[in-house]
Amino acid sequence: MNPIQGPFRSQFDSRALASYHCLLMSAALPEKVDALRAVTARREYRGRTTVRSLSRLRESLASHEGDIDYRLSFGRDDLGIAYLDLELVGQLRLVCQRTLEPFDWPLRLSQRMGLIRDETGESALPEGYEPLMHRDGEIFPAEVIEDEVLLALPLIPVSPGSESAGEWMDPEEEIIETTAPNPFAALARLRK
Repeated sequence: MNPIQGPFRSQFDSRALASYHCLLMSAALPEKVDALRAVTARREYRGRTTVRSLSRLRESLASHEGDIDYRLSFGRDDLGIAYLDLELVGQLRLVCQRTLEPFDWPLRLSQRMGLIRDETGESALPEGYEPLMHRDGEIFPAEVIEDEVLLALPLIPVSPGSESAGEWMDPEEEIIETTAPNPFAALARLRK
C-alpha cells in the first residue's frame, strides 16, 4: 500500500472537516527572513525568546530573567498589502519610579505592520498599520521583537498599588513661598 493512499490521507485532505485548527507551519525564529518569500508562503513563527538575548532591552529592565512568547505571521490583506502580524506576551521586571522597588510588568502586544521598502510606502498603508521597513527584502525578527517591546515600555514605570505609598506631587504645582529680602529695597531707601 502506498503511504500516501493510507488511512490518514482521507482525513488530512478531506473537505468533510468543518475547519482546520492546526498550523501548517510553525518554525523556530531565524536570524533573518526574506520578507517577500515569507509573505507569499504565509509563514508563521511561534516560540519563546529570553529577555537575556535582547541586549538593548536589558538596559531598561531591573532583571534580565524571563521569557517573551512571540508569534510572527506574514501575509497579504484584501488590498494586497504585505504585512507582518506580531503578538508578544510576557512579564518584564521594571523599577517603579515612585517606590524604586522592582515589579513585574505584564507585556501584551498585538501589532499589524505593513511591509514597506522606503518612506514613501508609509503613506499608502491603511489606518491601523504600523510601517516596517525592509531593505533588500530582509527582516531581522529578533530586532523587530526588541524594537516593539522597547516602544511598548511605559515612559515612567509605576507599579500598581504604589499610589498608597504616598501622594505624587508635580514639582510645578508645588508653591514655595519665601521671604527673601528685596534687592532693590536698599535703593528705595536711598531715594528717600
